[in-house]
Amino acid sequence: MSELDRASGIRLTVRGALAFVLASTLVGGVLQALTGVAALTGATFVAGCVAAASLVNRRDLLSLVVSPPLLFFVTTAFVEAIRSLFASTPVQAFGLGMYTALSQGAPWLFGGSFLVLVIAWRRGLTRCVRELREELRASKASVPRPRSGDGGDGDGDGRAFAPEPEGYFEPRVYGTPREGQ
Repeated sequence: MSELDRASGIRLTVRGALAFVLASTLVGGVLQALTGVAALTGATFVAGCVAAASLVNRRDLLSLVVSPPLLFFVTTAFVEAIRSLFASTPVQAFGLGMYTALSQGAPWLFGGSFLVLVIAWRRGLTRCVRELREELRASKASVPRPRSGDGGDGDGDGRAFAPEPEGYFEPRVYGTPREGQ
């Protein structure tokens, strides 16, 4: 950790950052439902995204970048589910409410997601992606290959031996059956 990171104050884990975005968006959704101001959910979502991307630990940037759309959807679904409980036709009210809320919130969703991406990029997202690629390359499991040499498994038919995992196709029976069974 560099001196700048230590001196910069508060740092959040990815869970804390996601909880912050979720809570701020939920508060905006509830305030929008109570006051009728259409921009409250979107504005609080964008503010939560910017704060979370600015405060999250650098190693958690990759996880944070992919999460805002899911958080926006979950929050919208929760607020609309609560709102539709008091309607005469709850299912219809929920469907129409989700359609309307997601349509109105799309610019805010795209804006918040874009700002998270830009802030994360400037904070070192490319390094996180590079490290993930290196980890994936290093952890590749070796795939068993057929034996080479004579081109076969030694029985003269020319086919290579490739072992099956035990019990994969049929159970193996060990030993011989006893007399009388």
